Amino acid sequence: MHAVNEASPRRAGAAVLHPLRVFLVEDSQVILERLIESISSLPDLNVIGHADTEAGALAALQKTPCDVVVLDLQLRDGHGFNVLKALRAPPERSHLTIIVLTNFASAQYRRHSIEMGADYFFDKSREYDRLDDVLEELASRRERNLG
Repeated sequence: MHAVNEASPRRAGAAVLHPLRVFLVEDSQVILERLIESISSLPDLNVIGHADTEAGALAALQKTPCDVVVLDLQLRDGHGFNVLKALRAPPERSHLTIIVLTNFASAQYRRHSIEMGADYFFDKSREYDRLDDVLEELASRRERNLG
């Protein structure tokens, strides 16, 4: 797991509002760098860490509080489905938004991901740009709810 600096909180009404904390599980260095750059440029979003293996993701996510996980299914070691299953097991993580972003975007993988608890499923090659839209909407919705 690799940590990324967290931005300072700000006030929204009476509540202190931290940027939406995003954790990335991605094994491609090129895509990881693109994700970090893209997400870091969006308001009220902060990449707080990343992992490129199943074991690394599971270990990091046990100790890294986050609001959103962007999850690839094919990892350097292990599989994203196992990460997804582990993230949906504890009830205290019901607030967590899980976005699957993968090149393995068959109808079967899409259906299985949603059945396992993914909130969104995007094909990297055709729907990559939708990720930013969803993240901006999640941050905006959170600000409205807390503000």
